[in-house]
Amino acid sequence: MAKNEAEYKQVIVVRQDLKLSKGKMAAQASHASVEATLRSHKDDITAWRKQGMKKSVLKVPDKKELMIIKSEAEEEGLVTAVITDAGKTQILPGSITCVGIGPAKSEKIDKVTGHLKLIS
Repeated sequence: MAKNEAEYKQVIVVRQDLKLSKGKMAAQASHASVEATLRSHKDDITAWRKQGMKKSVLKVPDKKELMIIKSEAEEEGLVTAVITDAGKTQILPGSITCVGIGPAKSEKIDKVTGHLKLIS
């Protein structure tokens, strides 16, 4: 990456209160990543891909916090994608599981999600 080139990333924020299995969480995070990417500006996608498509999966305690993060991201002009589960396996149909943000400039995403912890 060039010295003055902005760093890009994508963040997926997942609700913890749903107690998703690791496989279910991976699937939901994948849906969020793909959908947010499809909604993003071509130039942001190109820069992000060139840099290795950095992603972080972060956690929030519940739907209320998830929707606050989504709103704050949109206020910053970031692309978001809320994922709603079909309810065929572990959770009720229509359950909001996660939100994808970006890809976009890391500093812009960090304004909204920098305080959140990684899923471990």
